[in-house]
Amino acid sequence: MTSTENETNEIKRKVVEVLRNVYDPEIPINVYDLGLVYSIDIDKNKIVVVLGLTSPFCPIAHLVVKQAEDALRNAFPDMEIHVELDLERVWNPSMMTEEGKKLFKILYGYDPSELMQK
Repeated sequence: MTSTENETNEIKRKVVEVLRNVYDPEIPINVYDLGLVYSIDIDKNKIVVVLGLTSPFCPIAHLVVKQAEDALRNAFPDMEIHVELDLERVWNPSMMTEEGKKLFKILYGYDPSELMQK
């Protein structure tokens, strides 16, 4: 791995850490573990994150984007930050991380991805 690849991986790791502090407005689980972070791209001095929502009809979708942008700008003040909202891709519980599924089960008593398998 080159030093540029190492640096990119380190930035990506920190982006994930930052996004784990941004929460869905309806489900008290962070956007990363809910599986709402569809992509993280790092290009030189620019970070582009594509987020989804648990429901495309969320009336406060702009709030999630704003919270993610603000958190990333605070963590990476010298980088250009773009957070895009993808309403085309439909979220489902299988997109959650294992940590997200555990948190969901603690909060609601079941793993929603198990319902999809039935």
